[in-house]
Amino acid sequence: MLSRPPYANLTDSIRQNSSDANLYYRRGMLLYKNNNNPPALADLRIAWSLTKKEQYAVAISNILLDKPDSAVLFLRDALKMLPQSIPLHINLIQAYADDQKTNDALVICDKVLQQHPGEVAVLMMKADLLEQTNDTSGSILTLQQAYRFAPSNQDLCYNLAFKFAQSKNPKVLALCDSLLHNDTIEKKAEPWYFKGIYYSNINEKAKALENFNKAIQSDYSFLDAYMDKGQVLYDQKKYADAVGVFQLALKVSATYADAYYWLGKCQEALGQKEDAKLNYQRAYGLDKSLTEAKEAAESLK
Repeated sequence: MLSRPPYANLTDSIRQNSSDANLYYRRGMLLYKNNNNPPALADLRIAWSLTKKEQYAVAISNILLDKPDSAVLFLRDALKMLPQSIPLHINLIQAYADDQKTNDALVICDKVLQQHPGEVAVLMMKADLLEQTNDTSGSILTLQQAYRFAPSNQDLCYNLAFKFAQSKNPKVLALCDSLLHNDTIEKKAEPWYFKGIYYSNINEKAKALENFNKAIQSDYSFLDAYMDKGQVLYDQKKYADAVGVFQLALKVSATYADAYYWLGKCQEALGQKEDAKLNYQRAYGLDKSLTEAKEAAESLK
């Protein structure tokens, strides 16, 4: 394979100069790009053995992340050579997280942040890890710290807004208003949706519905907004209205199991037991983890 295009020229150059680490790196990255990971890893390891460059170690660890324990072993050794490398620390955090070693990952986060408190990527990873330990308040505080450094980072803003909304924190309103003010072209639906979640959680259902509607108007394919709107209507016992919402969700995605399940719940509440049972069965057929749909169908004899 290495003697044929697109690798042949690099292979010839390696034969002529086998001590040039960059040639191995270039061929390894080309192999990696073409999903030939084992030979890519071999080339990258040779490059790293010849020259201890950060880019070589990062490339190796990117491949090894599929096997977190192997990634951890390599990264710990590589960091002895390049102790100031943030990308290598980030990959080590990811490897620990993938290996379910959350506390170890958090230790590395704190180590990096002691020297680089404004490293937004690490702050966002730390926030996710804290959430995994059920430390929601710590996760929110970490995201707020990241937001001070990168207020225009959309993923960060959305993550923070969602957590504010879920925790009934009114700060979500100002944050979403800011996002909407700055969104002059794309008309994002998410800020309206987060506001809807907040109002739903504090039991202001009318405002929740208003904001879910605005989210749907901004993006007719926003399934989460349909689902939350429908559930608010269901809680208000407006079952017929909720049916219409879940049917619209199914027009967006005809294979969305949750929509079939909630459609079934509304139909059951309306006394339409045969239709309800059929939709419960459809929900479970599409998603075997929806055991509540299976149980609901079985209860409708």
